[in-house]
Amino acid sequence: MTGIARLQLTAIDTPDPRALAEFYATLVGLPIDESATDDDWIELNGGGGPTLAFQLAPAKRAPAWPEDGALQFHLDVEVDDLDTAEAAVLRAGATKTAHQPGTTFRVFLDPDGNPFCLVRSAVREADDRGAS
Repeated sequence: MTGIARLQLTAIDTPDPRALAEFYATLVGLPIDESATDDDWIELNGGGGPTLAFQLAPAKRAPAWPEDGALQFHLDVEVDDLDTAEAAVLRAGATKTAHQPGTTFRVFLDPDGNPFCLVRSAVREADDRGAS
């Protein structure tokens, strides 16, 4: 299917682009692209894959999750092992939410308070089912 456009990047508003970019660089393993960086804008770009950008927004406030109402966004990131990934994101500065609505994913807040989910790899799930 051909669309009207191609997705270029996902931009996340933040009062501290550098700090949030460093957190997500650790989370997803993409390097900060210093050639696409200034005080108000930082990009994570692995070359050819998805790009995450962090844009200065001094008045940005964290959403109240899981309160009713619209969230601005959330990211789902795939992991092989939820326990191992949980320990790593907590060390990197994430906070685990008290409300955990599922068993194949876990919800955390990034340092700005934006929710994101660690999602167990579907391939890993299938491998585990086949081994039982």
